[in-house]
Amino acid sequence: MTLQAKLDAFKADFVSGKPPYNAPPHVHAVMKRATDELIASGLADRALKVGDQAPVFTLNDPDGQPVSSAELLSRGPLVVSFYRGVWCPYCNMELQALEQALPSFRELGANLVAISPQVRANSRKSVRQNQLTFPILSDTHNEVAAAFGLRFELPDYLIELYKGFGNDLPTFNDDPSWTLPMPGRFVIAQDGTLLYAEVNPDYTQRPDPSELLPALRG
Repeated sequence: MTLQAKLDAFKADFVSGKPPYNAPPHVHAVMKRATDELIASGLADRALKVGDQAPVFTLNDPDGQPVSSAELLSRGPLVVSFYRGVWCPYCNMELQALEQALPSFRELGANLVAISPQVRANSRKSVRQNQLTFPILSDTHNEVAAAFGLRFELPDYLIELYKGFGNDLPTFNDDPSWTLPMPGRFVIAQDGTLLYAEVNPDYTQRPDPSELLPALRG
């Protein structure tokens, strides 16, 4: 089953209200409104694209050790996935799919990192919960996400909904701004050129990791 098929199945169960997903219909309407508005904003169209130069970054892993994109690129191409946080089930399913694809990436000489705005303790939870063997990096204030063109501010009505769910992003991220990255996947060549770029303002839509392989082979 592809990653998107798994995400679609989860979404169908969530929207149906089947246990343990008992959210009332207005919750889904609010989420859809926020997604539709983000799509209409055109922000995704302004994100970095194939052929652009990727920003150079150094971010900390869950143990507080710095991980440098320049150092990783000195060894081979780099796959980068931006995700929202351990609280997002769609993100967790994507991380699990990336873990399954990791041997294929490494066979082609590539490294893989995933980036979220969450604090290191929550990154450790991402690693533990999803049984990951690749680095999870903390992007404080979504600064690297902004450099890739992914950062956006949540509207007030969505903030209120998240608070009702207990998704307290300022605590998760140690950042009062209520910003998130749009989920994005990138393949960076050793010279810093983007060989693959996929950004979707609809967080329920994610490419299968196998779709990145042609860029690595090329």
